[in-house]
Amino acid sequence: MITQIENLPETMVGFKASGDITEKDFTNVVMPKVAEQIQKTGKLNYMLVLETPISHFTAGAWFKDAIMGIKHLSKWNRAAIVSDVEGIRKFTDMFSIIMHGEFKGFDHNHLQDAIDWTSGKSEY
Repeated sequence: MITQIENLPETMVGFKASGDITEKDFTNVVMPKVAEQIQKTGKLNYMLVLETPISHFTAGAWFKDAIMGIKHLSKWNRAAIVSDVEGIRKFTDMFSIIMHGEFKGFDHNHLQDAIDWTSGKSEY
């Protein structure tokens, strides 16, 4: 399931993924909040905290995630993925090369750094 992380700076939106992740998680939780954030700020500062292996994402979830990325392609500003898996963090860092915006991976011990960077409070 994906849940929204509350009490984050107004300049960003964040989510926590745990257990099994389905298409409905993106359709019902992520996509409406992302659209709301873009409408409010004109850009997307996004954080996803992974507390589940990526193998727990269904094909439908991956599809919805990709659709969200493409739909808001020009709005991406900063995106952080928080995971203790080094490969996920490195893969996230590479997205800055091919996508609009900045992408950065953080480990769970640096969650506050991820929030500060994503919200624009720091350059980390």
